[in-house]
Amino acid sequence: MAPEQARRMRAVQHKFRMRGLTLNMEALKCVLAFFDNSSSSLNETEALELLLTEIDKQALKSNVVGKEEIEAVLSLLTGLNESDHKQMLQVIDAFQVPRISYDSIRKVFHSFIGKLPIHGNAPAKAYLYRDRLQLLQQRLLRDKHFAKPAFGGQGSHSGSCEMTPLQSLVGCTGRRWVMGVISQLEDGHFFLEDLSASIPITTGFFTENSVVVAEGEFQANGVFQIHTLGFPPLESREASLQITAGIDFFGGGVLSSEEIIRLEQLEKRAVNDMFVLLSDVWLDSAETMQKLEEVLDGYESVEVVPSLFIFLGNFCSHPCNLAFYNFFELRSQFEQLGSLIASRPRIKDASRFLFIPGPGDPGPANVLPRPALPKFFTDEILKHLPNSIFGSNPCRIRFYSQEIVLFREDLQYRMRRSCICTPSEDETSDPFEHLVVTITHQSHLCPLPLTTQPIIWNYDHALSLYPIPHTIILGDRAEQKVFHYMGVTCFNPGSFANDGTFVAYRPATREAEMSSV
Repeated sequence: MAPEQARRMRAVQHKFRMRGLTLNMEALKCVLAFFDNSSSSLNETEALELLLTEIDKQALKSNVVGKEEIEAVLSLLTGLNESDHKQMLQVIDAFQVPRISYDSIRKVFHSFIGKLPIHGNAPAKAYLYRDRLQLLQQRLLRDKHFAKPAFGGQGSHSGSCEMTPLQSLVGCTGRRWVMGVISQLEDGHFFLEDLSASIPITTGFFTENSVVVAEGEFQANGVFQIHTLGFPPLESREASLQITAGIDFFGGGVLSSEEIIRLEQLEKRAVNDMFVLLSDVWLDSAETMQKLEEVLDGYESVEVVPSLFIFLGNFCSHPCNLAFYNFFELRSQFEQLGSLIASRPRIKDASRFLFIPGPGDPGPANVLPRPALPKFFTDEILKHLPNSIFGSNPCRIRFYSQEIVLFREDLQYRMRRSCICTPSEDETSDPFEHLVVTITHQSHLCPLPLTTQPIIWNYDHALSLYPIPHTIILGDRAEQKVFHYMGVTCFNPGSFANDGTFVAYRPATREAEMSSV
C-alpha cells in the first residue's frame, strides 16, 4: 500500500474514532472512493466533516459502521439513487416522442393516445401543416407585441401589432399583421396561404412551408402587398414550460419542479462528464479509421475518460442505396469498429456509445425520421461494446435536467438551395447562424418542403423543437461551428472524415470545445 493511501486511511479512521465510531475495511474503501470520484468543490477535510455530520443523524445499530450504512449516507449527500442513474442519461428514440397537438378552440394541448401508423392517410398530411401552424400561432399570441389591446384600442395607435386572420382582410384598409405559410401554388409564384406575397430580404432562410409573420396592405386587386416579413418571435424555454406544465413534449417523462431543481444541482456538479461527438465516421476509409485511433488513444490516456461517445453517420463514404452491394463488407467494418474501441479498456468500461445513422446509411428510403441502424450491423458492435445505444435520426438525450436534440443532415446546403430569397447580411453573414435562427423560430428541425425532404406525416412531431431544448447538435458536412442563441447552445461537430474535426461537449457547463486531429 502506498504511504499516501495509508496516511489517508489513518486520518479517516481517526476522525471516526473521535465520534466513537469504527469503519470496517469495506466502508473505509467506500469513503476513500467517494473522495477520489467526487466532483464537489469541497476539499477532502470538508467532505469528511459533512459525512460525519450526516452519520450522526442516522440510527446506527452499533458503533461499527459498515459499507451499507456508508453507501446510504453518501446517497443522501450526493442526491443519487437508482432512479437518478436512469435519469442521468436517457436516450429517446424519435418514434417514442409523444404527439402533442394544440386545440385552438379550447386553447389547450392534448396528446394522441395509441400507436401511430407509419403510413398515414390523406388527412395526416393536412394535420402536419395544421399542427405546425397552430403551435407557432399560440406562441405568437402570447407575445406582448402581438397581444390584443386590453381596452380595445387600435393596434396602429396603441403600439400593438394585433394579428388579423387572412379571411378577414377583405375590406380592411391600412397596414395589417398576418400569419401564414409560404406556399408555391403556381410555378414561380409564392403565396401566403391563398394570397400572393412579395418577399423582402431579411434574416434567416425563407423556404416553402415556412411559417411567417407579415405586415402589409390588402390591395384592390386582391393581392396582399407585404412591407415587412419575419419569422414568429422565439419564446424562451421558461415561458413555454409555464404554459405547458405537466405535458411531456420531449418524450422523457414529466418531471416535477422539485425533481428539476434537484437534477439541475446534480448536473452542475457533474463537471467531469463529457460527450465526444464525431460525424461522418467512414468505416471504409483507412485515413478516417487512423484518425479515429488517434482520438481514442488520446482519450484513453486522460485522467477521466468521456462518459459518452456519439458517432453520427454517414458510416460509409458511398451512399448505401439499391446500387450498393457490399452490405456484408460494411457489416465486417462495424465489427472492426467495435473491436477497435474495445481494445481501449478504460474507454470500453467507463464510457457509453451512441450511434445515429446519417442520410446515406443503410435503412429505409431517405425519409425523416430515420430509424436506428439495422440489427444486421448493430449486432456486430454489441459483441464488443454492450454499452452501445442505437438511436434514430433525429434523436433526443436527457442528461439530468438538460434536454439535447441531435440531428444528422446536410441541412445548411439544402436550406440555402431551397431559399426563395437571399438572407440578409445586416445582422450576420454566417450561414450556420442563419440556420439556427430559422429552425429555432420555426420550432422545427427541417422546415423544408416535403418534395425536397420527405417526412413521415404521422411523425412530423418528432422533429419539433417546442419547448426549445437546451442544446441542439446539427451534424453537417459544413465546417464546424458553435452559436449561442437566445439561451440555446447550437453547434456542428464538422465532418470527421473530411477534415478530422469533432467536438468535446461538457453538458454541466454547456461548453462545446472545437477539436481536430
